[in-house]
Amino acid sequence: QVQLVESGGGLVQAGGSLRLSCAASGRTFSPNSMGWFRQAPGKEREYVAAIHWSSATTVYADSVKGRFTISRDNAKNTVYLQMSTLKSEDTAVYYCAASISNIHWRPSIAGEYDYWGRGTQVTVSL
Repeated sequence: QVQLVESGGGLVQAGGSLRLSCAASGRTFSPNSMGWFRQAPGKEREYVAAIHWSSATTVYADSVKGRFTISRDNAKNTVYLQMSTLKSEDTAVYYCAASISNIHWRPSIAGEYDYWGRGTQVTVSL
């Protein structure tokens, strides 16, 4: 059973930076892609970024493009989200997700992901 554990959340001032990590369990972990989503209170889950595991191709939501960077470390079964120039609207619980499917790559669709972490809180102060 695959388990994902996020870490690195916390409090940061607007304009600051944080790096989130998501570590996956399992020796045979081999996802098609991994992604980051976020959810603010009263809001629906929102796509943030995704990375294709083998090619390292990355895609981003327009709201974070140029500020966030997603990357991965195959040997550590870990995906990262480097967040810079943070804004108050970035405040949310951030979730990592893994997709095992290799038929299509639709990274922005939450329903395409098979495994989810429990989330880590990111709070950006004014």
